[in-house]
Amino acid sequence: MAKCAVCGKGVHFGNNVSHSHRRTNKMWKSNVKSVRVKVNGATQRMYVCTSCLRSGKVERA
Repeated sequence: MAKCAVCGKGVHFGNNVSHSHRRTNKMWKSNVKSVRVKVNGATQRMYVCTSCLRSGKVERA
């Protein structure tokens, strides 16, 4: 899975717990997008999570 290039956010793992308390594996995927970003004046493709995009931590190209 992709990780955010800014904050390092990735997938999280845990358990689905049913009503009868049987447990199965679960994966929470973070909302990571492939975005063109300006880095040192040049455009580059990076994976960035949407919370970093909204907060303005990344300048889009």
